[in-house]
Amino acid sequence: MNTRNLRFRSNRVRDIVSLFHEELDSMYGSGEVGVFLDMLFEAFLGWDKVRLLTSKEQTIDQSDLLRFHWALEDLKQYRPIQHIIGYTDFCGCRISVSPDVLIPRPETEEMVNSLTPGPSPHGEGSRILDLCTGSGCIAITLKKTFPKADVTAVDISPAALKIALENAKNNGADIRFMQADVLNGVDGLSGSYGLIVSNPPYVMEKERAQMQRNVLDYDPALALFVPDDDPLRFYKAIANIAKEHLAEDGMLVVEINESLADKTCELFHKQGFSPEVHDDFRGKHRWVSAVWNP
Repeated sequence: MNTRNLRFRSNRVRDIVSLFHEELDSMYGSGEVGVFLDMLFEAFLGWDKVRLLTSKEQTIDQSDLLRFHWALEDLKQYRPIQHIIGYTDFCGCRISVSPDVLIPRPETEEMVNSLTPGPSPHGEGSRILDLCTGSGCIAITLKKTFPKADVTAVDISPAALKIALENAKNNGADIRFMQADVLNGVDGLSGSYGLIVSNPPYVMEKERAQMQRNVLDYDPALALFVPDDDPLRFYKAIANIAKEHLAEDGMLVVEINESLADKTCELFHKQGFSPEVHDDFRGKHRWVSAVWNP
């Protein structure tokens, strides 16, 4: 592309920021666009927020200006900012992402943070199993928090596992990865786990119309959707795995569809668990913890 066709008035930081707000505020809101700019200047130039605020009159070179141009065009197509820069931050870990994995969400981060404070029977020195690991963000965070824990992570997608393995190496987390379809059980598991955790697919097909384009168009459908007539299929499979492999004093923790919280708890109760629903920072039912109580 001829850089003379760029729509920025100049290569001055002030003009870059101004055009982003002019083009995107009506789509995302001014606050969200400000967050995008913070992330882009950090990723492209290594600037923190203070540097950005105090360098509005500075100019950048043409090659960097072109990167901002393409980022602006991508954001106008609702491409997630995490895909544009190639990563996201999750519980203090930098996690690479692509269209092959779900972008870790703040709600998932909140669920994981609830598992990490202080000593716990499922933590240091025990065994942890992460089902439907995706980018590996949950397994990596738990391994970093409990370095002596033996962590195993499972996913059906070879492409997702490749990214998860890269993320584990980049974060210095020694994790065993396994390819398996959780719906059919996981061959190769042995012994018991003090913690089994999962963020499985739980969005019903009929909910597609309510989803934002940056999720619907770019996140992998395999990691999102379940049939309307069997929306709890993964939780049934996870309960069966947990009945075989959860330690006596262990805990099962799963992210859920808020509209199916009662039905999810009912399923676990019938399977011999004592479930409890937890709300996220928005006050929505977001995850269930359960202990084995046959």
